[in-house]
Amino acid sequence: MNKLKVMTVFGTRPEAIKMAPLVKGIERDKDLESIVCVTAQHREMLDQVLDLFYITPDYDLNIMKSGQTIGEITSRVLLGFDEVLKEVKPDIVLVHGDTTTTFSASLSAFYNQVKVGHVEAGLRSGNKYSPYPEEMNRSLVGKIADLHFSPTIGNKENLLKEGMLEDTIFITGNTVIDALFEVVREDYEFETKKLQEIDFARENVILLTTHRRENLGRPMEDIFDAVNIITNKYPDIQFVFPVHLNPKVRQLADSKLGKNEAVHMIEPLEYAEFANLIGRVQIIMTDSGGVQEEAPAFGKPVLVLRTETERPEAVDAGTVEIVGVDTNRIVEAVSRLMDDKNHYDKMANAVNPYGDGKAVIRTIEAIKEYFGK
Repeated sequence: MNKLKVMTVFGTRPEAIKMAPLVKGIERDKDLESIVCVTAQHREMLDQVLDLFYITPDYDLNIMKSGQTIGEITSRVLLGFDEVLKEVKPDIVLVHGDTTTTFSASLSAFYNQVKVGHVEAGLRSGNKYSPYPEEMNRSLVGKIADLHFSPTIGNKENLLKEGMLEDTIFITGNTVIDALFEVVREDYEFETKKLQEIDFARENVILLTTHRRENLGRPMEDIFDAVNIITNKYPDIQFVFPVHLNPKVRQLADSKLGKNEAVHMIEPLEYAEFANLIGRVQIIMTDSGGVQEEAPAFGKPVLVLRTETERPEAVDAGTVEIVGVDTNRIVEAVSRLMDDKNHYDKMANAVNPYGDGKAVIRTIEAIKEYFGK
């Protein structure tokens, strides 16, 4: 019996983290042939994840260039992936989420009349410029996709409102939970020297991540001002801040936080290191979408440094609070978590709405059912 040719394509670290468990699951399935194509939209951070999960791509477009624009990424992926599709002729292409790689690969697959499966489908913020360009990317991919793998019921409802057929939508949970279960361990020992020096069991540690385009400039300055106020108000608080490789983020961080000894600015962490760090801090401040999904699995309160989120399930569950980028509001939110144990416990004990770690199994079963396997 001929195997079903399933091609996964991704290009950034967040995509790789969430697609890695699916790649491994496809490899294990006797009815499926796994073909992996990476675009290397993020080269270094992508390679870290590939090494962690022992994934060797069959095709590597290697498109990354310094200072690349969204238009340049789009065109290079569109043209490069077109050649791969014509050579491989897969039965289905699986893309993830909302990156420019995802949109361009989906469009290329459509032009080649290849079926598209959208992993993490149906997330919507309702504002096409926030997050930018991700909100429009995922909306456009939703129009192209033949199969939609939605993490939650709410994601499915978003797709139904947009006219997607119900029998093409599958609620799977989020594959990031599958990934977490593979790398997080109680006995994990950090490789980063600064993390080795922190006594997470005795000290109040806040994890900070911020990198989104819409927060560059004044919004990020206001976030960093809040950090300085918090460390002055609570001398026992330490921040761990893995600083994104974007030079604009680094310049702002150095100018605003460089002299604050309570803020440990470190290099971006490999995924296993980062996932285990989430499990050990007390509070998380982030503008990342993925962290909003990962942290609830550990019972960690999350303060979202954005004005809206495409992941409202965690807000509804109570483990995530949207605080925006206003300095005073951020300080107030952290203060309440520090001063009100009942409030902290309520957020920490909220149920994770993003699944049980079996998203990969459900996704593969849906693909096989669609193709009569």
